[in-house]
Amino acid sequence: MKKLFKLTPFILAALVLSACSSSDESGTASGDTTTCTPDALQTLEAGVLTIATGEPAYYPWVIDDAPEKGEGFEAAVAYAIATELGYDQAAVKWVRTTFDAAIAPGPKTFDFNLQQYSITDERKEVVDFSSPYYKSNQAIVSFKGSKLDGVTTLQGITDSGAKLGAAVATTSLDVIESTLGLKASVFNDNAAGVTALKNKQIDGLVVDLPTAFYLSAVEVPNGIIVGQIEGSDAADQGFGLLLAKESPLTSCVTKAVDAIRDNGTLASITSKWLADSAGAPVLK
Repeated sequence: MKKLFKLTPFILAALVLSACSSSDESGTASGDTTTCTPDALQTLEAGVLTIATGEPAYYPWVIDDAPEKGEGFEAAVAYAIATELGYDQAAVKWVRTTFDAAIAPGPKTFDFNLQQYSITDERKEVVDFSSPYYKSNQAIVSFKGSKLDGVTTLQGITDSGAKLGAAVATTSLDVIESTLGLKASVFNDNAAGVTALKNKQIDGLVVDLPTAFYLSAVEVPNGIIVGQIEGSDAADQGFGLLLAKESPLTSCVTKAVDAIRDNGTLASITSKWLADSAGAPVLK
């Protein structure tokens, strides 16, 4: 893997969400008296917390595609949740899923999954979510000399004739189709989209802003961030931990997310692993 490009810390006030009750986002009633300890939780394996992420998992969410090391924003969040629930690192088991397979209805191979799942009302019909742990704008990654190089407005993107891509079942795809009104090239995951961008089969890839910083700096030759689309995630409610529909763990996992937000752990993790939006102009 290429050497990582170190980025400056985010301004936390804009990124770490204010505390919200579990009834706000996950549909779990506040005041729930469920016992949230390893001996009481109905996990897939007794005494083990099985956590899923993508294959591969990208910086800054997971460093070196090794979530078990606890390095990277989502890897660190996962271990903070585990600790809050009473599991030590040895009791955490990692598995991998594709983005769209995990969000489909049906049984799960994990207790919770985190790979930048935006909470939406439509998704909540088939899966559960914790309360949110992060919210980000979407951004367009391209390369120097592309049809998007030098474009500074949303109308300019539409008029450029550029071909944009995004991973299936993501809010990034919604941005292309709904906000920009364009037909998108759809990929199974971001890795496939990055390959297409490197091969210049598409002119731009839409991803969340932190991922855009990494891709433009490290993965894409002569990569650039065309810009970010302000409020592009307004229709969703931030990133949440994904669980099976009506999971017996949803209430406790939500409590754990709320706890690390309230005690400052989440702010500390955000400061360490995420990056400033400077250098990613807002497209109007």
